[in-house]
Amino acid sequence: MATYKKRGGKPTTKAEKEISIEDESTTASIVSSLDGGASKTEEWVIKNQKYIFVIVILVTLLVLGSLGFNKYIQEPKESQATNDMFQSQQYFDQAVNGASKDSLFTLALNGADGKYGFLDIADLYSGSKAGNLANYYAGMAYLNMKDYSNAVTYLNAFSSNDDVLGPIAKGGIGDAFVQLEQLDDAYDYYVQAAQLKSNNYTTPMYLYKAGVIGLKLGNYSSALGFFNQIKSDFSESTEAKDIDIFIGKAEAAIN
Repeated sequence: MATYKKRGGKPTTKAEKEISIEDESTTASIVSSLDGGASKTEEWVIKNQKYIFVIVILVTLLVLGSLGFNKYIQEPKESQATNDMFQSQQYFDQAVNGASKDSLFTLALNGADGKYGFLDIADLYSGSKAGNLANYYAGMAYLNMKDYSNAVTYLNAFSSNDDVLGPIAKGGIGDAFVQLEQLDDAYDYYVQAAQLKSNNYTTPMYLYKAGVIGLKLGNYSSALGFFNQIKSDFSESTEAKDIDIFIGKAEAAIN
């Protein structure tokens, strides 16, 4: 039968005394080991405190430097870039919505009246959010002006996680490659644009374009998949209106 051993009681038998001595010896050994480890740690800290101090200072400086850079350099830079871009955005909007498109897009790109254009901002504020956005505007301006090579260059320099701007930039590159008669490249970018973000505006539009170019390239199965996706997932979209015709073309090409 197992018995409960009362803690703190004095050993009475010879066996209990031997166990007690062993326990005390083991405890002393553990304490001694811990003390020895602590002593070695203290010795190491004392020996290397100069280096530890330097590391702590460096880490502190890096943290403070990062905070200071964002507050006193990056934030004012972003604000200035946004202000500088305002007039170019005005020219761009006027070009999209009105007449004299090429001249207005040119003003948007190159600036006027001492104001920077998108090309200046993309260069001078490279790495900033405004500089990145200037690449998008410049690319779309060149696309509208039928300067397709520059459109590809600047749209490729733009990156965004935005649900709409990201796909439109990829799709714009696809549009430029279509005009340059580089259909394989156009197809790749339309697929990227369709798959980058899912929404009811850009996704069906670029699925449709990918499908149409896919038919021209002989990618019939992929094209059929894009058309069927429009029919099943985006039945209310403009692209779904005559989608059965394109589904029929793809199926006929496969068979």
